[in-house]
Amino acid sequence: MSDFTVRRAVTTRAGGVSAAPYDSFNLGDHVGDDPVAVAANRERLARDLGAAPERVVWMEQLHTRTVTVVDGPVTEPVPATDGIVTTQRDLILAVLTADCVPVLLSDDEAGVVAAVHAGRVGARVGIVPEALRVMIGLGARPERIGAFLGPAASGERYEVPVAMQADVEKHLPGSACRTSKGTPGLDLRAGIRRQLLDAGVAAVGMDPRCTIGDPSLFSHRRGAPTGRLASVIWMDTGQASR
Repeated sequence: MSDFTVRRAVTTRAGGVSAAPYDSFNLGDHVGDDPVAVAANRERLARDLGAAPERVVWMEQLHTRTVTVVDGPVTEPVPATDGIVTTQRDLILAVLTADCVPVLLSDDEAGVVAAVHAGRVGARVGIVPEALRVMIGLGARPERIGAFLGPAASGERYEVPVAMQADVEKHLPGSACRTSKGTPGLDLRAGIRRQLLDAGVAAVGMDPRCTIGDPSLFSHRRGAPTGRLASVIWMDTGQASR
C-alpha cells in the first residue's frame, strides 16, 4: 500500500491581493506585478495546500525542451526549464500558465510526478515526450502514467496564421483545427493528448475550461499584461507543512 496520495490542484484569478490588471490571485513573478503581492499570493497557495512555502517548486519557464529533476525544496525558481520531475514526497511541483497547457503527470506505483509547461513552442519541440523520458528514467512506466491537462486556450478561440498552424501540426499531429469563426486554429490539448496516448500513457484527463473564454482565469491572449494561474501536483503524505 502506498504511503502517499497524488494530489492535483488548479488556481483561478480569485482570492489574492494583486491589483489590476493582475487581479487578484496572480502567482507569476515575471509579469510586472508587485513582488510583495506575488509573494503573499504564493504564501497563501502554500497555506491552502497545507504546505510550507518552501515546499512549492517553481520554474523559470522559457518555452524550452528542458526537464529538470528536483530532489528537495529550492529557494529560487528552477532556472531555464519547462518541466520538473520528482520522486520526493510532499514536494509540490508548480507550473504557471495563462493560455499555455499545464501538464501534470504521475506514476503512482513508481512514485514519480511531473509538472510541465507546454505552450505552442514547447509542445512543438517535444517538452512532453522529454518529461516522459525523464520519468521513465526514474522508474515510471508509460502504461501506469496518468496525465491531466489543465485550463488552456481552446481550439475554438486560439486563432493563428495558416503557416503557423501547419508548422505546429507537423510536429504535434492532431493540434490543427478551425476556430469558432472558421479560421485556422490550434488545439494544443488535443495534440498533446494524442501524443501522450501514442506514447502509451494509460489515461489522459482534461479540464475543459478555455482560458481565453473564461473570465475567472488569466489569459494572455485575451488581455496582456495579466497574471498567471498555477497548476500543481504532489505526493501527499500529510507532512508537507513540516
